[in-house]
Amino acid sequence: MPQRDRTEKSRLTVFHLVQPVEGGVARVVTDLVRAQAAAGVHPVVACPPGGTLADAAAGAGARVEAWTAERSPGPALAREVASVARLLRAVRPQLVHVHSAKAGLAGRLAVRGRVPTVFQPHAWSFDAVSGREARLALTWERYGTRWSTRTLCVSDSERRAGERAGIRARWSVIRNGIDPDRFAEDREGALRAAARAGLDLPEGTPLAVCVGRLCRQKGQDVLLRAWPEVAAAVPGARLVLVGDGPDGAALRAAAPPGVVFAGACEDVRPWLYAADAAVLPSRWEGMALAPLEAMACGRPVVLTEVSGARESLPPGGEHPAPVPPEDPRALAAPLVRLLADPGLAAGLGRSAAAHVRATGDVRRTADAVLGLYQELLTTHRPMTRKSTAR
Repeated sequence: MPQRDRTEKSRLTVFHLVQPVEGGVARVVTDLVRAQAAAGVHPVVACPPGGTLADAAAGAGARVEAWTAERSPGPALAREVASVARLLRAVRPQLVHVHSAKAGLAGRLAVRGRVPTVFQPHAWSFDAVSGREARLALTWERYGTRWSTRTLCVSDSERRAGERAGIRARWSVIRNGIDPDRFAEDREGALRAAARAGLDLPEGTPLAVCVGRLCRQKGQDVLLRAWPEVAAAVPGARLVLVGDGPDGAALRAAAPPGVVFAGACEDVRPWLYAADAAVLPSRWEGMALAPLEAMACGRPVVLTEVSGARESLPPGGEHPAPVPPEDPRALAAPLVRLLADPGLAAGLGRSAAAHVRATGDVRRTADAVLGLYQELLTTHRPMTRKSTAR
């Protein structure tokens, strides 16, 4: 056998099954496979074509396989599960890592505990829907946990939400991280001045920035309802929404004066450096990346009380506390405070940057995930038909 073939067979192969293929989940997976490839692991990413993930994962060192799957469960599920099973037979991984609800459903049905399986919800599916859909999603999450060797949450609050929902899992918590080299702190204000000049923003303009997919989860509609109160209290203030998504047209139609839609940006850093504060008014999360990136750039953030929010913030109580979701007035108050006092915003931004650099390095996250893999590979016992029937 050629030396290269023997080397390939001796490497740990990790099979990542992913849907969706854009946004924070795609970023997390790309960061993981980049670190795994650098560590000598052979990462394989199976995902639907389109979106940003396939190209990004390939560029990070992963082998990418096409897995055609819809975003939500439906009549195509049996075909999607069969497709995962075929890919698993071809790849023969030592460990499977499934990301988000849909891939978690299809992947666990295909594997059924025969190899170590990590399920990472990236926010719970039952929080994203209501009524009958929420009940069905919760029923599946409770049932499907039997085929998760470990359920990996990105915040303690995400784990607690799963426990409160009655999911009896074997839990691990590894918080999300960002690349501190890419999101450098704006120590002297030079990056802010350059960003404002490049974006044609006058230096004295109070600016809030919201980075995220334009969709119900991210809550930009609540932010637009809050903005008139902010604009009345801080004359000349502007709000920029960075991103695109299914709710873009509706949000543009509802936007009050002083709101700018920047669209999808490959590099959001100029907007973060130009901002006085960043805001993410989410309805649900696991632990969002956008606030970590903003704080790493030296910007204070205004968040809603969702999973991962408090764990993202610096300790000590100086930073604005998360506010209730769906509450425009509560959201407006800390934005007014930060935009009206640039000195306060700058000071809180410096402490936020120090906090993220000490606790939110993605390299630490990736090392912890590899440590989890090694733990599971040494302790896993394949599930039998009898054990999965309990």
